[in-house]
Amino acid sequence: MRARGLAAALLALVALVPLAGCAQSVDPIERLGKKAAERVRSQGPVPAAGPRAPALPRVVDRVRTRERVVFLTYDDGVERDPRFVDMVRELRLPVAMFLTDSVVGPGYGHFARLRAVGASIENHTLDHSALRGLPYAGQRAEICGQQEKLRARFGVRPRLFRPPYGTYDATTLRAAGGCGISAVVLWRVSVDGDGGLSYARGAHRLLPGDIVAVDPDETTGTPLRERTARLLDEVRGRGLRVARLEDYV
Repeated sequence: MRARGLAAALLALVALVPLAGCAQSVDPIERLGKKAAERVRSQGPVPAAGPRAPALPRVVDRVRTRERVVFLTYDDGVERDPRFVDMVRELRLPVAMFLTDSVVGPGYGHFARLRAVGASIENHTLDHSALRGLPYAGQRAEICGQQEKLRARFGVRPRLFRPPYGTYDATTLRAAGGCGISAVVLWRVSVDGDGGLSYARGAHRLLPGDIVAVDPDETTGTPLRERTARLLDEVRGRGLRVARLEDYV
């Protein structure tokens, strides 16, 4: 009897040992979690992630599209011919006006009328300074400063920005991104003061997706309305039409 009782006790003890081992091996995730928690306690709290830097805007001089469209853009705001407002209204031209505060001066009312008939208002800096090489603070002041001017005048903060003279650097992109700009807009085609077309690269003809920059030249060149009319003749002759840049960039 004593032998049988001893044997029974030994069997019960042996039965308990594997059960305890299975309890530890059934849930390896729990063991890993405990080890991770121990590491966290030994290393201290994990520092919170800092604020993410704004995304850099992309740089475009034309739009990749299969649609037969081009985009008309106007810089500075030096020309304020009311006949041009009439033209934009009558033809429903979706033009983009890149404005410089120091050039527009007291003429913001003219561009409010243009905006009312369909033109979009974009950023071209406060003072038309060449940005490349300037420190970050200076470039940010030029871009963000004009964002605030345009917000105060029109209630909008543009997404599109054109650097004066088409020159920029990596600092320009950082500053523009920090000011809420999503695209830096250059051009492939430009219209000079007499209405002639020139091409920065590629084919010497208008192509679908081209961004066209119309140079301001109020005093010596052909008036803006006439230059635009000549440009539209070229656009139609190529089987193209004018589209709104904001819808594609």
